[in-house]
Amino acid sequence: GCLLLWLLPSVLRAQSNGEARSRTALCQQSPTKVSCKGVGLHKFPKELYQGVKYLELSNNFIQNLSGSHMAGFGQLEYLDVCCNQLEAVSATTLAQLPQLRSLLLGSNHLHRNYIANGRAFRLLRNIEVLDLSANNLESHMAGWYISNLTRLRTLDLSGNKMTRLPAGIFGSTPWLRELDLSNNYVMEIEEGAFEALAELEVVNLALNSLHCISGFSLTQLRVLNLSYNALELFITEDGAEPYLLQVLDLSHNRLLYFPELPKAHYLTHLNLSNNLIASLLPGSGHPGEFVLPYEEMARFNRTLHTAAGLTHVADLDLSNNRLELFPFTFLHSLGSLHSLSLAMNCLQDVATESLAGGTEPGDRSPTPPEHAALSVRSLDLRGNAIQVLPHWFFRSLPQLEAIDLGSNSLQPCESQGSHQGGNWGEGSRAPAPGGTCTPFYNVPRLKHLSLCKNNIVRLQPYAFSQTSLLSLDLSGNKDLFVPKEALGGLESSLQKLSLRGNQMDNSKAELPCLGTLKVLDLSGNNLSLLPTGLFCSPLESLDVSNNNLRTLEKPALVSWSHSLKDVSVAGNPFSCCSLAWLD
Repeated sequence: GCLLLWLLPSVLRAQSNGEARSRTALCQQSPTKVSCKGVGLHKFPKELYQGVKYLELSNNFIQNLSGSHMAGFGQLEYLDVCCNQLEAVSATTLAQLPQLRSLLLGSNHLHRNYIANGRAFRLLRNIEVLDLSANNLESHMAGWYISNLTRLRTLDLSGNKMTRLPAGIFGSTPWLRELDLSNNYVMEIEEGAFEALAELEVVNLALNSLHCISGFSLTQLRVLNLSYNALELFITEDGAEPYLLQVLDLSHNRLLYFPELPKAHYLTHLNLSNNLIASLLPGSGHPGEFVLPYEEMARFNRTLHTAAGLTHVADLDLSNNRLELFPFTFLHSLGSLHSLSLAMNCLQDVATESLAGGTEPGDRSPTPPEHAALSVRSLDLRGNAIQVLPHWFFRSLPQLEAIDLGSNSLQPCESQGSHQGGNWGEGSRAPAPGGTCTPFYNVPRLKHLSLCKNNIVRLQPYAFSQTSLLSLDLSGNKDLFVPKEALGGLESSLQKLSLRGNQMDNSKAELPCLGTLKVLDLSGNNLSLLPTGLFCSPLESLDVSNNNLRTLEKPALVSWSHSLKDVSVAGNPFSCCSLAWLD
């Protein structure tokens, strides 16, 4: 019995070593790259090629990096130990990795033993990429880990428990270019926190608890993400040096006003969606609207030049705010604007704002001067309460190629010109008497139009004539009647058409011969027969699901036999005696 007890530790060690060898055998190996991802390792693998440069150990059960068996990894440049149970890193281990450039330790338990671990990190003299995300690190712990990493270029501290950024926290990382601090609890950024980071270009502070950014002085930044905070103020620092910022995300905050960005001349992408902005007119609003009092109120002065310096902005997202007016006046200075979203606001009637803060609603408002035309190519106005677009609207957007007007209350006008495509005079641009409909004809550059969920009951004849649409979405308009002439003028241009969910019966879907139509969605209607006009269309995709079809007509199938690539027919009462069309 004593002999057996004496042998037991050796047997267990042999079994453990055998198990480790078997798990190491599951690793994918090449001379310089080894991946042991998710093979169930509990320790650092030993039986690997000498000279490995890339080692992936993520999704295992490793608790510590220690031991003398690291001698064979002197050439290692990349080590991934993410998603383990790591809580201890020894100086002995790291001393044997002089070539290490990238160390990924995310989703571990490095808040434990952080003092000893941080002391060991001082041996990472050549480290350039470090991932310490999701390690329950508080601010002082994170600061200790990076206190001597002088060559660091990329740092990920996301998903930790940091509440503040003290002055000098990044004082030992002067070459840092990318910094991820997202998904923490940061409420305070002390003055001087980023002072040493002259090379910093990308900062992610999303999903924190910041209320105010004032005196923003990181002029060298290219990308800044401040989304999902509680920001009410964003003010850049007044100075002679221009900001190099190109992408700014301030979405999902509590901003009441357009941010002050007088020197952001290089900004191309600005996301202000999901805020509380109610007006872009100068002088609107009052400091009393702020939830918290700020010292910066004293110098908060909204002027006419709020957007004057943003000459390179190409993409502006103002969706999910509280705007009541289409901000033509404000947008005139954005000469490079190509994509604009005003979706999910409170727009009712598109009007030009007067500089005095008043409005001139509907078609009574004067046509904006020619030089005031916007350069927008893609416009999203879905989810508002717009009932009519004024006659000058599309002339103010001469470059417009795509517009989403879904979930409004617009009614297309009947074309007032020649139904066969003659010349349209100025009179043809005016809407029908009373100004209750919107003219969508004679908009030559417009290619993509969505009028889904607009409560359109009937399409007027030639409603889109001389507008060479490629795609048209008329879905979600219950009981819509589409007479044969309604799509007249689109026979040689339309490629994609959606009439989904309109509950249309056979008498309400009279389509013309659309000679270029490739994609058609007729799902969610009450059709028992396909519109005969479709038989000449070179359809590639057809959705007729959830209708009342008992069969598909032979003429249609013959004409589509060489073009149709996918078809959806589910939810129809097909007759089992009339399935010859399947052949």
